[in-house]
Amino acid sequence: MSNKKIRIGLIGAGNIGNVHLQEFGKLKDECEFVAVTDTFLPLAEQRAQQYGIPAVSPSPEELIRREDVDAVIVAVPNQAHAPLTILALEHGKHVLVEKPMGLNSEAAKEIVRAQKRTGKTVMVAHQMRWEPLSLQVKEQIDRGELGNIYTAKTGWYRRKGIPGWGTWFTQHGQSGGGPLIDIGVHMLDLAFFLMGEPKPVSVYGSTYAEFGPRKKGIGSWGKPDWNGVYDVEDLATAIIKMDNGTSLTLEVSWAVHMDTDSSPFLHLMGSDGGAVLRGNEGKFLTERFDQTVDVPLTSPTEDEGARVRLSRHFLECVRTGKTPWTSAETGLRSNLIIDAIYESSRNGGEVKLDWSL
Repeated sequence: MSNKKIRIGLIGAGNIGNVHLQEFGKLKDECEFVAVTDTFLPLAEQRAQQYGIPAVSPSPEELIRREDVDAVIVAVPNQAHAPLTILALEHGKHVLVEKPMGLNSEAAKEIVRAQKRTGKTVMVAHQMRWEPLSLQVKEQIDRGELGNIYTAKTGWYRRKGIPGWGTWFTQHGQSGGGPLIDIGVHMLDLAFFLMGEPKPVSVYGSTYAEFGPRKKGIGSWGKPDWNGVYDVEDLATAIIKMDNGTSLTLEVSWAVHMDTDSSPFLHLMGSDGGAVLRGNEGKFLTERFDQTVDVPLTSPTEDEGARVRLSRHFLECVRTGKTPWTSAETGLRSNLIIDAIYESSRNGGEVKLDWSL
């Protein structure tokens, strides 16, 4: 594309849609919002007024068909990610889709096929790759400071954090799962990014629902619907093996009785050094002169923020045609692993990943 501003249509004006409006809004020289829609149109109208967006579309389909839209942001419940992403691609639009890319791996494969067919940009909105500490760790890994990263452990134990009990969040048919697909997908993406994008081949996992069915472990996010349904897990654990022999352990919960600070964490174990990220802190770990050495990571005081970097990267990929860091293939990888964890939990055995499209 030329240096003209990229014209964006937003599908979904809720919490995460609002975040995109704020963050892309910081890049006014590069892009502009030209249309917005939501299943609850008054909310779309409110956002249009708030952010000076010229058009409110009556439906996602109408927004996607607009001639003045170059790219769409899909910020809606999980079950609509694939249908809307594919429709947008088929109408010649580039797409930034919220995580998880698909409700399951079949939906994710459909997106990958549509992306290959159309040649348009598909990027999954995984902001954790863009956090300053994540990027610092990546820089040191690329310089060889950690040596061979042979295993990693990642997760996010929320002690009391079930979101929106009874709403689409806790209904398998609409969300695709519980904490595994909600927050586990972030940790998977970050771990694969820092491990050098190895190819996962098999998974062994277990999931549990000890809190949600009893209406325990309720968090403050989202408004509960006590007449609704809870049919997802509230804890998942897995080991993922790669084709190069490396492995990754994943542990996530929305609710659990354990001593946890409820922060996301990632431990990378390399032959020459290690790294740990926990919440907004991190450090490198190594051995010098027969002594263990810890080097703390520091966050920059003036940082533009992970989501601004994510937004800029998306615009750059649309403009240049380069493949996004969080491409459709990385979205498929997460969906394949998540599906396999659920399957392994059901059948009690190891599950081999089927990458065929």
